[in-house]
Amino acid sequence: MAAATSREWNGARGVAAQARALRERVAPLAQADAEAYAEVLAALERASPERDVRRDFALGTALDRAAELPLAIAEAAADVAELSAHAGAACAGAVRGEVLTAATLAESAARSALRLVEINLATAEGDPRLQRARAAAAAATAALRRVEETA
Repeated sequence: MAAATSREWNGARGVAAQARALRERVAPLAQADAEAYAEVLAALERASPERDVRRDFALGTALDRAAELPLAIAEAAADVAELSAHAGAACAGAVRGEVLTAATLAESAARSALRLVEINLATAEGDPRLQRARAAAAAATAALRRVEETA
């Protein structure tokens, strides 16, 4: 909306194109994330009181995949927040509230996705995906702060 209603803004078309690309990138992630976590739950249901190497491997594989998807969501959300910060600095003042809303939602999504990555990788503190998710959440928070300064 910010790009569509800011006719004087030379970069509006580029921002609109980036927003469409982000929407296409994010849309399939929610369903894939739900499916990945369903695999985790299925692996947990197969739990037995005795240690089972095959079950542990299946659970580890499922948790690994379940961590990848919220990481992708966190990184996409950070990109949305960054795009919002860029738009907030240049769009028409009348639509800065929408930009602020987009940045707020993106920042919340990034932080929520970070928590899911942390939960799914609870036993893998050194995993670089944790650092990537934390960096994405921090970037989204910084972008939100920039938007708040312009709103």
